[in-house]
Amino acid sequence: MTKFFAVAVMSLVANVCFADGNRLPNSVPPIVKQECASCHTLYPPAFLPVDSWKRIMAGLEKHYGTDASVDAKTNLAITQWLAQYGGTYKRVAGAPPNDRITESPWFIKKHNGVSASVWKNPKIKSASNCTACHTAANDGIYEDDSIKIPK
Repeated sequence: MTKFFAVAVMSLVANVCFADGNRLPNSVPPIVKQECASCHTLYPPAFLPVDSWKRIMAGLEKHYGTDASVDAKTNLAITQWLAQYGGTYKRVAGAPPNDRITESPWFIKKHNGVSASVWKNPKIKSASNCTACHTAANDGIYEDDSIKIPK
């Protein structure tokens, strides 16, 4: 029984630890996958501070040039999940301009070695096309060992 309890606690701790990193939390609600991943990569909530996610969810009718509106119940469920796992650590302490992951200081620092010609590659197109280089991004993994720059 003690081993079971220890494993259960470690599972919960691991889920919280991954929430503030380069991975999606272990459990992503189906509604989040359905509404968010149907249009773009499902970004780990830890990539932005909670306040950014709340502003994004409050303005879905103008979601980066698209009307991504959802009903109030769905909006609340997604917002609560994003708030639960949103970035809380030093790396995302401040909201980036326009609440864009690609304009956040940590993203710019992490990608500062990427030349302009790489971003202009027709297979990449822009910094927001994570899946072009992060081969496991659709699985919520953005670790360095899953990067492959297209030629």
